[in-house]
Amino acid sequence: MTGAADTGPESAPAVVIGGSAGAVQALLRILPALPADYPAPVLVVVHIPADRDNALVPLLQGRCRMAVKEAEDKEPAKPGVIYFAPSDYHLLAETDRTLSLSSDEPVNMSRPAIDVLFESAADAFGPALTAVVLTGANSDGAQGVKAVAAAGGVAVVEDPTGAYASAMPDAALKACPAATSMDLDAIASYLSRLGTT
Repeated sequence: MTGAADTGPESAPAVVIGGSAGAVQALLRILPALPADYPAPVLVVVHIPADRDNALVPLLQGRCRMAVKEAEDKEPAKPGVIYFAPSDYHLLAETDRTLSLSSDEPVNMSRPAIDVLFESAADAFGPALTAVVLTGANSDGAQGVKAVAAAGGVAVVEDPTGAYASAMPDAALKACPAATSMDLDAIASYLSRLGTT
């Protein structure tokens, strides 16, 4: 489906981003580049210890032009808002363009897990989805980005050679050879262009 009249979840864009070790600095390079009127919700999972609050929201609120908040269960995913998974909860995207939180078992030893978000978002948004795997020290996100590509979405992976921790980008590229590898500045530029097409 194409055209300005399309307003369903399958036609409106969405972005999902996942990272672990080193992801804070990576996000500080990417998210402030996005305009306030960004046409997509941005859903973010960063591995956070269960006993710690997510400090990324206050850190990024003062640096981003988009609104930044912690995701709440059953709230709609609105364009122009960056949603972070809360500590110790999986973040999922639903087909009605709402968000849900889950305390199901950890995946890849992580809750929140990147694969959980990416796989649910692939089902919810299909070809309208762009997924980004950033730096990290495990393989979370690899199966998720593969699912996004299989659903017709765009798969982007941070260039492992410049990543703080290359294990996660390496695993993602191995699982999803169709993914495009970019450095952080190229990722920021690519995502920003989503707002001008």
